[in-house]
Amino acid sequence: MVVFIFYFTVFIYGIVIGSFLNVCIYRLPLQENIVTTRSHCMKCGYQLRWYDLVPLFSYLFLGGKCRKCKEKISVQYPVIEALNGVFYVLIVAECGVTLESLLYCLLFSALIVLSVIDFRTYEIPVGINWFIAALGVVRVVTDYQNWLQYIIGMICVSGFLLLIYWVTKGRGIGGGDIKLMAASGLLLGWQQNLLAFTLGCIIGSVIHLIRMRISEEGNVLALGPYLAAGIAISALWGPEFINWYVSLYAI
Repeated sequence: MVVFIFYFTVFIYGIVIGSFLNVCIYRLPLQENIVTTRSHCMKCGYQLRWYDLVPLFSYLFLGGKCRKCKEKISVQYPVIEALNGVFYVLIVAECGVTLESLLYCLLFSALIVLSVIDFRTYEIPVGINWFIAALGVVRVVTDYQNWLQYIIGMICVSGFLLLIYWVTKGRGIGGGDIKLMAASGLLLGWQQNLLAFTLGCIIGSVIHLIRMRISEEGNVLALGPYLAAGIAISALWGPEFINWYVSLYAI
């Protein structure tokens, strides 16, 4: 029972922060203030009361509709909230109650925001990359004995992508993707960041080819969500992946 209460508390924290992530997802592309502007219905402008903003439960209680105009509320709201809550529980279960868990919880929240925004707009807000970079700075400061692996991680993938950017004159890769891999490298270190980039490219290739086949999607893809998936997997299970790969060539 104690364990259940603990993880339920972690989940509640996750969905509360997930509610704020929805605010970021909608407002950052419009360059609207994410702190002072009151939450409101996107259709009629009704200013939401506190009881309209209880994560998950308000959506279910209102039947997925605005209290005033009865316009349907996007299912994105409860999905993002629940997803963030589940991720928080998964991270704490995997990493324990540690500073690493806190950093990864914040990282995953940032990855959710940038993934949705990049998927819709083909742009990654620079503020999200700076936020991830700030998490990386905390990691370097608290693990200063291994500072070099984080500095190399910041450069090894992003430097390669920057070269592609220069050669293709910006057509081969987006600037936001370069900054994302630099920021994640500062947080994960070079080995896990290389793994994250590799996984992101594989996931992106497979999924986008399927989307092109099924929905006649164009050749241009938003790489951010796939890189985010690679970063998330590498953050939680990167050492296991790397050790397994190295063991294949062990004598």
